[in-house]
Formats: sequence, structure tokens, C-alpha cells
Amino acid sequence: MSNPLHPAAERFGLCGDELCVGGMPVSLLAQRVGSTPFYAYDRRILRSRVAELRAALPNEISIHYAMKANPMPAVVGFMAPLVDGLDVASGGELRVALDAGVDPRDISFAGPGKSDVELTQAVAAGILVNVESPRELGVLAAAASRLSRPARVAVRVNPDFELKSSGMKMGGGPKQFGIDAEEVPAVLNEIRGLGLAFEGFHIYSGSQNLRVESIHEAQTKALALAQKLAAHAPAPVKSLNLGGGFGIPYFAGEKPLDLEAMGAYMRPLVTAAKTHLPSATLTIELGRFLVGEAGIYVARIVDRKVSRGDVFLVTDGGLHHHLSASGNFGQVLRKNYPVMIGNRLASPRREVASVVGPLCTPLDLLADRVELPHAEAGDLVVVFQSGAYGFSASPHRFLSHPAPVEVLV
Repeated sequence: MSNPLHPAAERFGLCGDELCVGGMPVSLLAQRVGSTPFYAYDRRILRSRVAELRAALPNEISIHYAMKANPMPAVVGFMAPLVDGLDVASGGELRVALDAGVDPRDISFAGPGKSDVELTQAVAAGILVNVESPRELGVLAAAASRLSRPARVAVRVNPDFELKSSGMKMGGGPKQFGIDAEEVPAVLNEIRGLGLAFEGFHIYSGSQNLRVESIHEAQTKALALAQKLAAHAPAPVKSLNLGGGFGIPYFAGEKPLDLEAMGAYMRPLVTAAKTHLPSATLTIELGRFLVGEAGIYVARIVDRKVSRGDVFLVTDGGLHHHLSASGNFGQVLRKNYPVMIGNRLASPRREVASVVGPLCTPLDLLADRVELPHAEAGDLVVVFQSGAYGFSASPHRFLSHPAPVEVLV
């Protein structure tokens, strides 16, 4: 009897005894790509995720794709018509967004430490800048004057609350992100004096959260804070970006975010916003949630080693390609991503093995003592939940191994 598929693999399905990616067996895809390791992102899963999100949430909610999760140009170009806008975090990402044909009115730019050049790019392009420091205001005003173009701004607020149970807390307490809520009235007055085109607020309190109640609490507090700050604004609030926070399950025991419950929680929020901020569009900014589960990382086993009874599957990939899966990108206690032998999913012969890469460090670990089908050199290791913060968040040049390929299938 074959082993039941892990939920991450079920999303892709089987082609015979192999994982099916983009409608083809993973071994055939590897031949089509021409080399390993590689990342593959599945169009069908990307499209399905956006559709299920839209079905669950109120129609009034605007969905933006946060490109920092996966800025591959082909992915951005595919996602652009499925969502209502893009959020960028650098001048480089802005160029990709514009190349994808997205209307500049639907692009926003967030992040601390924006350079003068990047701020000028934003004004020239006509996108919305989420201001994170009083310093940015003067640069934007000067660029607007020089280019004879309005500088569209929203204030990114560092709230006095955080997103409970989030993987990374982006607000509450001292933070490099945004402007402290108590300082925002003075900043709004400066925006008025400089003649900048004020549009709204961006309140992003955390990410990677699987608790609907925690996200709802943060969203409710964000709306109340925006309503309070709106009294000081130089113009009606046209945009309220509630951030994201929607997480995906990576590790054993984690359950997917309940989208139906999330939608039910957000309906009263929309009603309240219509009453208190009648001109505002409510936006959620999602990256990982939209693309994370649609991607895999594939590496080929180059050696099978047994050391004092423990099996090590040595691959041609590793932490230099997938820092997150190695546990060195934010994990306090290392946990395994879902990992499988992609060309032997139905094999009844099982063993406990560790998957490691070719780097000269014990940190180069993709899976630590997991149960897998028996594998040999030439087989393909697949790391699931790899569509976000994989390729672009990894140190490719570490030890000068070749970088992986990315494909959209």
C-alpha cells in the first residue's frame, strides 16, 4: 500500500509515482529545465490561491501582492492581472512592477531607508510612497518640485500594538519600520505644509500568522488608529493598507489559516470603515500567502552516505539556495520544511535520512532525520512551501557554487 501524500504534495498531485508539477512529472521537468537545483512555481496553484481568497473575503477588500516574497519577473507578470495592485520594497522591484504593465496608480512602495534615487524614481513613476521617516518628506517634496509631478504619499504607522503570535513582528514598540503613532500628527502637518499628495495610512503589524483571531484583532485596532489619525490628515483618507499577516503552514502540527473565518471577521470591518472612513479603500498586502505554497525547490542527490548508522543524502543544493529551509532565516528552533523524494513518492520502502548540501558547514541542512522513501544518487529531493523567500532570500554566492534556476510552469 502506498503512503498517503503530505498535504503539500496533494496540492500538486501525482503523475504516476512522481510529483506532478505544471502537469508533468518532476523528473521530466528537471530534464526540461536542463539542470538542478531549480525552483518551480505552478501557475495553477497561484491562480487557485487568489481565487479562493477572493471567494472568502468581502468584495470591497483590495488585494495587493507584496513582491518581496517572490520578485521573479515571470511570477510578477502572472500575478499582476490576478490582484488589484503590487507592493514593492526597492527601486529594483519597482522596475519589475512597471515592466509587468501594472498601472502606477496601483503600485505602492514601502520599506525603511529608501534612497533619494528610489524616492525620485517613485515620484517620476507616479506610484504611492509609504513614508517611513520624516526625512523622506523633504526628498519627495524636492523631487515633486523638480519633476513638476505630485508626490503621492501615505504614512506608514508604527502602531502601539503588535500582531500576536506572528512569525515576525513589524509593529509595536521601537521599530525601524514606519513612524511611531504618537509622532504621526506632526508628520501629517508637515505633509500639509509641503503640499504633498496625501492618500492614507499603511499599518503593518506582523507577518506569518495562522491565527484568525490575532489577525482580526490587529486589523480592528488598525482601523481604529487610522480613524483617530484621520482627524489630523490634510485630506480625506483614500487608502488604508491593513498589511498582511496571513501565514501558511510550514511545520508538523500547523494548520492552514481558516479563510472562511477570516472573511467573516472582515465583513464588519468593511462596514465600520464605510462609516468612519467613507472615502477609503481597504487593502491587504499579501506575499507569502499568495505564492508560498505554489513553489518547490528541487535538488538532485549526488551521494548517499552512511555515517555511524545515520543516512545522509547529499544534494547539489543547500542553504546557499534555500536559506529558509535550512532554518537560518528567522527560525529560533530549527524545524523541517515538508521534504520528499519527488520521483519516488509512492515507494513503500522507507527510511529515516537527513538531506544535506555540498557546503563545508554543518548548517547546510535541508532536512534533519525525516522519514523518506529509500533514495539513491540521481533521485530528486523536493522541498515544499518554497514559493516565498526562497531564491531571492538566499546567499547564492556562498562558497561560489552555481545559482539555481527559476521556472514558472
